[in-house]
Parts: sequence; structure tokens; C-alpha cells
Amino acid sequence: MNLFEIIGPVMVGPSSSHTAGAVKIGNLSRRLMGQDIVSAVIQLHGSFSATGKGHGTDRGLIAGLLGLDCDDENIVNAFDLAKQAGLTFSIDECDLGPDAHPNSVRMELYGNKGKGLEIVAASIGGGRIQVREIDHMRCVFSGDCPTLIAENDDRPGMIAMISELLTDRNINIATIQLDRSSRHGHAVTVMEVDNEIDAKDLLWLRHQAGIIKIIYLSMEENNNVR
Repeated sequence: MNLFEIIGPVMVGPSSSHTAGAVKIGNLSRRLMGQDIVSAVIQLHGSFSATGKGHGTDRGLIAGLLGLDCDDENIVNAFDLAKQAGLTFSIDECDLGPDAHPNSVRMELYGNKGKGLEIVAASIGGGRIQVREIDHMRCVFSGDCPTLIAENDDRPGMIAMISELLTDRNINIATIQLDRSSRHGHAVTVMEVDNEIDAKDLLWLRHQAGIIKIIYLSMEENNNVR
């Protein structure tokens, strides 16, 4: 356990998990979209649903979708800011099943350039978050470092191809997770890395045989790929 996990983030309260975590989920979703969000269908699960309104989860999510940070005093005005920005939204309850973290949310988002995103994420305490699913692909990552998500054919050589590219660019892989729908079906590879991946390398990956979809979460503004 590190110091951040003990004292939590610098934030506007009242809750690091229900408020700050919600802001971070919204903000990460906005970065993945790479454009202004104009429509959001938000479904709260478990504790997010039961106590989220009193703890500011609803406003936190909207604030994050608007690009606000956890310590922004305008979080309390998120609904008014959304109206000014042309962001329409609905907030409802849902049941994501017994395996879902109690502080979970599912969002269906649409941007001003027509791009859509479906995301399931959770606030796991101390302002930390975890993405669980993107566009129906199972994936687990924190959003704290550059992250490459590849949907690919389940066949030999796919992980090696991605790893060799990163090695050639002197990019270290911090974590790697693998999942697949079935043998020889579709697989998902999630790599959290220590350095940014160049846009031209992401474009190269997208055009390789066996690659179905590439999603990239950058720590730099306007450098995300979907």
C-alpha cells in the first residue's frame, strides 16, 4: 500500500470513491472519445446507484465527461455546465451482475463527430479507477499510464508482433493481460506501457493481418486512438 492509497487524491468531496473516482471515470472516457461528448446514457450499479446521488457520483461523472479534474470546484455545477456545453444525459440504475464491483457504472457515449463509446468502469477506492469493458471487449486497466488495447484473431504470433514493435521503439511493457472469446476466435490484448506510442506505429498496427481493432489511451491530449 502506498501513501496515495492511504490519504487519497486532492479532490472536491465528499467521497474519494463516489466523487473523485466518478470524475476520473468520466475524464478517462472523454479522453478515449477524443472529442466533445454530446450525449451520455449513464447506468449506475450497486453502491453507485444506492448512495451515489448523495455522494455526488452523478455530478462527478458528468464533470469528468466535460473535462473537469477531481479538484475542480465547478464539479457541484456539473449539470448546469453540461447544459451550457450542449451535453444531454440520462442517469438510471442497472444490475451488472454479482461479479461487478459495487462502485460500477456503464456508459454509452456519443461525440460531436459521431463517434460512439460503450464503457464499464469501477471506482475501487482512494480515487483509483479500473476500466472493465470497452465496446463489449473485456479488458482491465487503470488509466494511469499509456494503454494499448488490441482486439485480434486468436492465433500464434499476434502478441509477438505487438511486443516486437514496442521493443523496436524502446517502449517498456508495464503490464499485459490476455483474454479470448474462444479458441481460434477473437482475443483481446491489453498492454500498459511506460512511454507513449507514436501515432504512425498505431496506424501500422491497425493495418496488420489479424488485427480487428486498436484502442489507445494516451496521457497526452488529443493523441488517443479508437
